[in-house]
Amino acid sequence: MKLEGSNAVEILLLVGGLSLIPAAVFTLTGFTRIIIVLGFIRTGLGTPTAPPNQVLVGIALFLTIFVMAPTFNKIKVEAFEPLQKGEITQKVALERAEVPMREFMFDQTRDKDLALFAGLAKIKDVKTRADIPTYVLIPAFIISELKTAFQIGFLIFLPFLVIDLVVSSTLMSMGMVMLPPVFISLPFKILLFVLVDGWNLVTRSIVESFHT
Repeated sequence: MKLEGSNAVEILLLVGGLSLIPAAVFTLTGFTRIIIVLGFIRTGLGTPTAPPNQVLVGIALFLTIFVMAPTFNKIKVEAFEPLQKGEITQKVALERAEVPMREFMFDQTRDKDLALFAGLAKIKDVKTRADIPTYVLIPAFIISELKTAFQIGFLIFLPFLVIDLVVSSTLMSMGMVMLPPVFISLPFKILLFVLVDGWNLVTRSIVESFHT
């Protein structure tokens, strides 16, 4: 009976852990930044249903895998493979896996955001990264990702805004006030995005933003 109870608890913990995987993907990787930037592109173009949500999530997921590949490889070599060979325990494997993830998050987190949550957690005398607990690092990382994503989104919006202003001014000067400017500006925005190879530029900018 004890064995069955132990197995039931292990299964329950496993199911609970699996349910947390999406949250971990959203908060501990670059997924948040990528999906927000892609959403800004769609909004700036003025096409609320193209690309569809499923396509954007798929693009964001595989771009996240691409960006996180070096970190995942470190986890595989330093934690997963030794655990499979029985060289280390699960506790040690988790501790080793945490190190590359913390390095990635620290590289993308602003000192100001770290100081904010360290202050809220009443942590003093922070001298090295090791002095910052993971529960403080994660929310600081998320806030930094949101700020970076909105900064990129602002730059994306600028050329589309210029087109909207030019079209609106032209229509008003021609006395065509009743004609919605979006009907005229939308084809021009799509044409501009295609001519400059927008998806290539945006993808390059997103990936390179993780290495600055």
